Amino acid sequence: MSRTLQDIFNINDHRTFRAAALEVFNYQARHTPVYREYLAALGVDPSTVSEVEQIPFLPVEFFKSHTVMVEWKRAELVFESSGTTGIKPSLHHVADASLYNKSFVSAFQQFYSDPYTYCILALLPAYLERSGSSLVHMMDHLIKDSGHPDSGFYLHNLEELASVLQKRNEDHYPTLLVGVSFALLDLAEQHPMTLGDHIMVMETGGMKGQRKEMVRSELHEQLKSAFGLNAIHSEYGMTELLSQAYSKGEGLFRCPPWMKILVRDPNDPLTLLSAGQSGGINVIDLANLNSCSFIATGDLGKVHEDGSFEVLGRFDHSDIRGCNLLVS
Repeated sequence: MSRTLQDIFNINDHRTFRAAALEVFNYQARHTPVYREYLAALGVDPSTVSEVEQIPFLPVEFFKSHTVMVEWKRAELVFESSGTTGIKPSLHHVADASLYNKSFVSAFQQFYSDPYTYCILALLPAYLERSGSSLVHMMDHLIKDSGHPDSGFYLHNLEELASVLQKRNEDHYPTLLVGVSFALLDLAEQHPMTLGDHIMVMETGGMKGQRKEMVRSELHEQLKSAFGLNAIHSEYGMTELLSQAYSKGEGLFRCPPWMKILVRDPNDPLTLLSAGQSGGINVIDLANLNSCSFIATGDLGKVHEDGSFEVLGRFDHSDIRGCNLLVS
Protein backbone atom coordinates (compact mmCIF):
# COMPACT_ATOMS: atom_id res chain seq x y z
CA MET A 1 0.00 0.00 0.00
CA SER A 2 2.99 2.37 0.06
CA ARG A 3 2.33 3.63 -3.46
CA THR A 4 -1.30 4.54 -2.74
CA LEU A 5 -0.33 6.19 0.55
CA GLN A 6 2.05 8.44 -1.39
CA ASP A 7 -0.48 9.11 -4.13
CA ILE A 8 -3.68 9.82 -2.19
CA PHE A 9 -3.11 13.55 -1.86
CA ASN A 10 -1.83 13.85 -5.43
CA ILE A 11 -5.06 12.59 -7.05
CA ASN A 12 -6.17 15.04 -9.72
CA ASP A 13 -8.56 13.19 -12.04
CA HIS A 14 -11.18 10.43 -12.16
CA ARG A 15 -8.77 7.83 -13.52
CA THR A 16 -6.27 8.17 -10.68
CA PHE A 17 -9.08 8.33 -8.11
CA ARG A 18 -10.62 5.14 -9.50
CA ALA A 19 -7.30 3.29 -9.44
CA ALA A 20 -6.53 4.39 -5.89
CA ALA A 21 -10.05 3.58 -4.65
CA LEU A 22 -9.94 0.05 -6.04
CA GLU A 23 -6.48 -0.52 -4.56
CA VAL A 24 -7.62 0.74 -1.13
CA PHE A 25 -10.77 -1.41 -1.37
CA ASN A 26 -8.78 -4.56 -2.00
CA TYR A 27 -6.39 -3.72 0.81
CA GLN A 28 -9.18 -3.10 3.33
CA ALA A 29 -11.24 -6.07 2.12
CA ARG A 30 -8.29 -8.26 3.13
CA HIS A 31 -7.01 -6.48 6.23
CA THR A 32 -9.85 -4.63 8.00
CA PRO A 33 -11.61 -7.47 9.88
CA VAL A 34 -15.06 -5.92 10.29
CA TYR A 35 -15.16 -4.86 6.63
CA ARG A 36 -13.93 -8.30 5.51
CA GLU A 37 -16.68 -9.97 7.55
CA TYR A 38 -19.29 -7.53 6.25
CA LEU A 39 -18.36 -8.30 2.65
CA ALA A 40 -18.55 -12.02 3.40
CA ALA A 41 -21.99 -11.57 4.97
CA LEU A 42 -23.12 -9.82 1.78
CA GLY A 43 -21.66 -12.64 -0.32
CA VAL A 44 -19.30 -10.25 -2.08
CA ASP A 45 -16.05 -11.66 -3.46
CA PRO A 46 -13.60 -8.71 -3.56
CA SER A 47 -11.87 -10.18 -6.61
CA THR A 48 -15.05 -9.61 -8.65
CA VAL A 49 -15.18 -5.87 -7.88
CA SER A 50 -13.72 -3.99 -10.84
CA GLU A 51 -15.60 -0.68 -10.68
CA VAL A 52 -15.87 1.87 -7.89
CA GLU A 53 -19.66 1.73 -8.16
CA GLN A 54 -19.58 -2.00 -7.24
CA ILE A 55 -17.86 -1.40 -3.89
CA PRO A 56 -20.14 -2.09 -0.87
CA PHE A 57 -20.24 0.66 1.75
CA LEU A 58 -19.92 -0.16 5.45
CA PRO A 59 -22.78 1.31 7.53
CA VAL A 60 -21.38 4.03 9.77
CA GLU A 61 -23.11 2.39 12.76
CA PHE A 62 -20.34 -0.22 12.86
CA PHE A 63 -18.07 2.43 14.40
CA LYS A 64 -20.31 2.14 17.49
CA SER A 65 -20.10 -1.63 17.82
CA HIS A 66 -16.71 -2.62 16.34
CA THR A 67 -13.15 -1.43 16.11
CA VAL A 68 -12.89 -0.47 12.46
CA MET A 69 -9.17 -0.70 11.83
CA VAL A 70 -6.57 -2.61 9.81
CA GLU A 71 -5.74 -5.70 11.85
CA TRP A 72 -2.06 -5.14 12.60
CA LYS A 73 -2.29 -1.42 13.39
CA ARG A 74 -2.49 0.31 16.76
CA ALA A 75 -4.34 3.56 17.35
CA GLU A 76 -2.39 6.76 17.87
CA LEU A 77 -5.66 8.65 18.41
CA VAL A 78 -9.23 7.64 19.18
CA PHE A 79 -11.88 10.14 18.11
CA GLU A 80 -15.29 9.97 19.76
CA SER A 81 -18.53 11.32 18.33
CA SER A 82 -20.78 13.70 20.19
CA GLY A 83 -24.37 12.61 20.62
CA THR A 84 -27.41 12.33 22.81
CA THR A 85 -26.81 11.28 26.41
CA GLY A 86 -27.26 7.53 26.79
CA ILE A 87 -26.56 6.80 23.12
CA LYS A 88 -23.37 4.86 22.47
CA PRO A 89 -20.86 7.08 20.63
CA SER A 90 -18.90 6.18 17.52
CA LEU A 91 -15.19 5.61 17.99
CA HIS A 92 -12.71 6.11 15.18
CA HIS A 93 -9.36 4.45 15.90
CA VAL A 94 -6.79 6.46 13.95
CA ALA A 95 -3.58 4.54 13.34
CA ASP A 96 -1.66 7.45 11.81
CA ALA A 97 -2.36 10.94 13.16
CA SER A 98 -0.11 12.47 10.51
CA LEU A 99 -2.45 11.13 7.81
CA TYR A 100 -5.38 13.01 9.35
CA ASN A 101 -3.27 16.16 9.70
CA LYS A 102 -2.18 15.92 6.06
CA SER A 103 -5.78 15.43 4.93
CA PHE A 104 -7.37 18.43 6.65
CA VAL A 105 -4.45 20.78 5.97
CA SER A 106 -4.37 19.81 2.28
CA ALA A 107 -8.14 20.28 1.94
CA PHE A 108 -8.03 23.63 3.73
CA GLN A 109 -5.24 24.81 1.44
CA GLN A 110 -7.21 23.71 -1.61
CA PHE A 111 -10.39 25.55 -0.64
CA TYR A 112 -9.07 28.48 1.42
CA SER A 113 -5.27 28.82 0.96
CA ASP A 114 -2.66 28.40 3.71
CA PRO A 115 -3.85 28.74 7.33
CA TYR A 116 -1.13 31.33 8.07
CA THR A 117 -2.93 33.80 5.81
CA TYR A 118 -5.90 33.96 8.25
CA CYS A 119 -6.86 34.86 11.76
CA ILE A 120 -8.76 31.67 12.71
CA LEU A 121 -11.41 31.82 15.42
CA ALA A 122 -13.18 28.72 16.75
CA LEU A 123 -16.51 28.84 18.58
CA LEU A 124 -17.06 25.19 19.50
CA PRO A 125 -18.38 24.97 23.09
CA ALA A 126 -20.13 21.61 22.72
CA TYR A 127 -16.94 20.07 21.34
CA LEU A 128 -14.43 21.68 23.69
CA GLU A 129 -16.35 20.48 26.73
CA ARG A 130 -15.69 16.83 25.95
CA SER A 131 -12.63 14.81 24.97
CA GLY A 132 -11.83 13.04 21.72
CA SER A 133 -13.28 15.51 19.21
CA SER A 134 -11.76 15.24 15.73
CA LEU A 135 -13.05 18.76 14.96
CA VAL A 136 -11.23 20.23 17.97
CA HIS A 137 -8.06 18.40 16.91
CA MET A 138 -8.35 19.87 13.41
CA MET A 139 -9.09 23.41 14.58
CA ASP A 140 -6.29 23.34 17.16
CA HIS A 141 -3.85 22.42 14.40
CA LEU A 142 -5.14 25.12 12.02
CA ILE A 143 -5.12 27.76 14.77
CA LYS A 144 -1.48 26.98 15.55
CA ASP A 145 -0.63 27.10 11.84
CA SER A 146 -2.39 30.46 11.61
CA GLY A 147 0.06 32.07 14.01
CA HIS A 148 -2.11 35.18 14.41
CA PRO A 149 -2.13 36.43 18.04
CA ASP A 150 -5.93 36.54 18.14
CA SER A 151 -6.43 33.07 16.64
CA GLY A 152 -7.85 30.67 19.18
CA PHE A 153 -10.82 28.97 20.82
CA TYR A 154 -13.59 31.09 22.29
CA LEU A 155 -15.70 28.96 24.62
CA HIS A 156 -18.46 31.08 26.17
CA ASN A 157 -16.71 34.45 26.00
CA LEU A 158 -18.84 35.87 23.20
CA GLU A 159 -18.09 39.47 24.15
CA GLU A 160 -14.35 38.92 23.67
CA LEU A 161 -14.98 37.14 20.39
CA ALA A 162 -17.18 40.01 19.18
CA SER A 163 -14.39 42.46 20.09
CA VAL A 164 -11.85 40.45 18.08
CA LEU A 165 -14.20 40.31 15.10
CA GLN A 166 -14.64 44.09 15.28
CA LYS A 167 -10.85 44.58 15.31
CA ARG A 168 -10.40 42.31 12.32
CA ASN A 169 -13.26 44.12 10.62
CA GLU A 170 -11.46 47.41 11.03
CA ASP A 171 -7.97 46.28 10.02
CA HIS A 172 -9.32 44.19 7.08
CA TYR A 173 -7.27 41.15 8.08
CA PRO A 174 -8.61 37.93 6.46
CA THR A 175 -10.49 36.08 9.18
CA LEU A 176 -12.31 32.77 9.44
CA LEU A 177 -14.81 32.13 12.23
CA VAL A 178 -15.72 28.44 12.55
CA GLY A 179 -18.58 27.64 14.88
CA VAL A 180 -21.18 25.12 15.90
CA SER A 181 -24.63 26.29 14.80
CA PHE A 182 -26.22 27.06 18.18
CA ALA A 183 -23.18 29.08 19.34
CA LEU A 184 -23.12 31.12 16.13
CA LEU A 185 -26.80 31.93 16.67
CA ASP A 186 -26.03 33.03 20.23
CA LEU A 187 -23.31 35.33 18.87
CA ALA A 188 -25.62 36.64 16.17
CA GLU A 189 -28.35 37.50 18.68
CA GLN A 190 -26.10 39.03 21.33
CA HIS A 191 -23.56 40.77 19.09
CA PRO A 192 -24.93 41.48 15.62
CA MET A 193 -22.52 43.47 13.45
CA THR A 194 -21.86 44.14 9.79
CA LEU A 195 -18.79 42.20 8.71
CA GLY A 196 -16.68 42.91 5.66
CA ASP A 197 -16.06 40.50 2.80
CA HIS A 198 -12.65 39.63 4.29
CA ILE A 199 -14.39 37.84 7.19
CA MET A 200 -15.93 34.41 6.60
CA VAL A 201 -18.33 32.63 8.93
CA MET A 202 -18.40 28.84 8.67
CA GLU A 203 -20.92 26.61 10.43
CA THR A 204 -20.20 23.00 11.26
CA GLY A 205 -23.85 22.12 11.92
CA GLY A 206 -25.39 20.84 15.12
CA MET A 207 -27.70 22.34 17.74
CA LYS A 208 -26.48 19.76 20.30
CA GLY A 209 -29.78 20.00 22.15
CA GLN A 210 -29.25 23.70 22.87
CA ARG A 211 -31.81 24.99 20.34
CA LYS A 212 -34.51 23.63 18.09
CA GLU A 213 -33.21 22.08 14.90
CA MET A 214 -33.63 24.12 11.73
CA VAL A 215 -32.89 23.58 8.07
CA ARG A 216 -29.57 24.90 6.81
CA SER A 217 -31.13 27.59 4.62
CA GLU A 218 -32.98 29.07 7.62
CA LEU A 219 -29.82 29.02 9.74
CA HIS A 220 -27.83 30.72 6.99
CA GLU A 221 -30.46 33.43 6.47
CA GLN A 222 -30.38 34.32 10.17
CA LEU A 223 -26.58 34.46 10.23
CA LYS A 224 -26.35 36.44 6.99
CA SER A 225 -28.85 38.96 8.33
CA ALA A 226 -27.06 39.36 11.69
CA PHE A 227 -23.59 39.76 10.17
CA GLY A 228 -24.40 41.51 6.90
CA LEU A 229 -22.83 38.73 4.84
CA ASN A 230 -23.75 37.48 1.38
CA ALA A 231 -22.89 33.85 2.15
CA ILE A 232 -22.29 31.49 5.07
CA HIS A 233 -19.71 28.75 4.60
CA SER A 234 -20.16 25.18 5.84
CA GLU A 235 -17.98 22.19 6.69
CA TYR A 236 -19.14 18.60 6.18
CA GLY A 237 -17.19 16.07 8.20
CA MET A 238 -17.71 13.45 10.87
CA THR A 239 -15.88 11.43 13.47
CA GLU A 240 -15.70 8.40 11.17
CA LEU A 241 -13.96 10.31 8.35
CA LEU A 242 -10.53 11.89 8.06
CA SER A 243 -11.51 14.31 5.29
CA GLN A 244 -13.93 17.22 5.02
CA ALA A 245 -16.03 18.74 2.26
CA TYR A 246 -16.65 22.48 2.19
CA SER A 247 -19.38 24.81 1.00
CA LYS A 248 -18.74 28.48 0.25
CA GLY A 249 -22.46 29.23 0.20
CA GLU A 250 -25.95 28.02 -0.65
CA GLY A 251 -25.28 24.67 1.07
CA LEU A 252 -23.48 23.27 -2.00
CA PHE A 253 -20.52 21.17 -0.86
CA ARG A 254 -17.44 20.11 -2.80
CA CYS A 255 -14.93 17.41 -1.90
CA PRO A 256 -11.15 17.36 -2.11
CA PRO A 257 -9.90 15.05 -4.90
CA TRP A 258 -9.36 12.05 -2.59
CA MET A 259 -12.97 12.14 -1.36
CA LYS A 260 -16.16 11.37 -3.30
CA ILE A 261 -19.90 11.34 -2.56
CA LEU A 262 -22.33 8.79 -3.98
CA VAL A 263 -26.04 8.48 -3.18
CA ARG A 264 -27.77 5.17 -2.43
CA ASP A 265 -31.39 4.10 -2.61
CA PRO A 266 -32.77 4.38 0.98
CA ASN A 267 -34.74 1.15 0.50
CA ASP A 268 -31.97 -0.81 -1.23
CA PRO A 269 -28.58 0.21 0.22
CA LEU A 270 -26.61 -1.67 -2.45
CA THR A 271 -28.19 0.33 -5.29
CA LEU A 272 -26.75 3.73 -6.27
CA LEU A 273 -28.90 6.58 -7.56
CA SER A 274 -28.25 8.98 -10.42
CA ALA A 275 -27.29 12.65 -10.09
CA GLY A 276 -30.17 14.78 -8.89
CA GLN A 277 -31.93 11.97 -7.00
CA SER A 278 -32.20 12.12 -3.21
CA GLY A 279 -31.06 9.24 -1.01
CA GLY A 280 -28.53 8.11 1.56
CA ILE A 281 -25.07 9.67 1.39
CA ASN A 282 -22.19 7.26 0.81
CA VAL A 283 -18.69 8.65 1.28
CA ILE A 284 -15.43 7.44 -0.19
CA ASP A 285 -12.64 8.91 1.92
CA LEU A 286 -9.28 7.55 0.81
CA ALA A 287 -7.60 9.23 3.79
CA ASN A 288 -9.33 6.53 5.89
CA LEU A 289 -6.56 4.25 4.71
CA ASN A 290 -6.16 2.31 7.96
CA SER A 291 -9.86 1.89 8.83
CA CYS A 292 -12.54 1.84 6.12
CA SER A 293 -12.73 4.27 3.21
CA PHE A 294 -16.25 3.31 2.11
CA ILE A 295 -18.88 4.57 4.56
CA ALA A 296 -22.67 4.58 4.29
CA THR A 297 -23.65 7.56 6.46
CA GLY A 298 -26.92 8.37 8.19
CA ASP A 299 -27.32 11.54 6.13
CA LEU A 300 -29.74 12.18 3.28
CA GLY A 301 -28.58 14.16 0.28
CA LYS A 302 -28.19 14.44 -3.45
CA VAL A 303 -25.29 14.86 -5.85
CA HIS A 304 -25.42 17.26 -8.79
CA GLU A 305 -24.02 16.70 -12.27
CA ASP A 306 -20.98 18.87 -11.52
CA GLY A 307 -20.05 16.73 -8.50
CA SER A 308 -21.24 19.16 -5.84
CA PHE A 309 -23.68 17.81 -3.27
CA GLU A 310 -26.30 18.88 -0.76
CA VAL A 311 -27.06 17.48 2.69
CA LEU A 312 -30.84 17.37 3.11
CA GLY A 313 -31.20 15.88 6.59
CA ARG A 314 -30.92 12.64 8.52
CA PHE A 315 -32.63 9.27 8.34
CA ASP A 316 -35.56 9.01 10.73
CA HIS A 317 -34.32 5.72 12.16
CA SER A 318 -31.14 5.59 14.21
CA ASP A 319 -29.60 2.54 12.56
CA ILE A 320 -28.72 2.22 8.90
CA ARG A 321 -30.01 -0.80 7.00
CA GLY A 322 -27.37 -3.52 6.85
CA CYS A 323 -26.02 -3.28 10.39
CA ASN A 324 -27.79 -6.44 11.46
CA LEU A 325 -25.61 -8.48 9.10
CA LEU A 326 -22.97 -8.54 11.85
CA VAL A 327 -23.55 -8.72 15.58
CA SER A 328 -20.80 -7.81 18.02
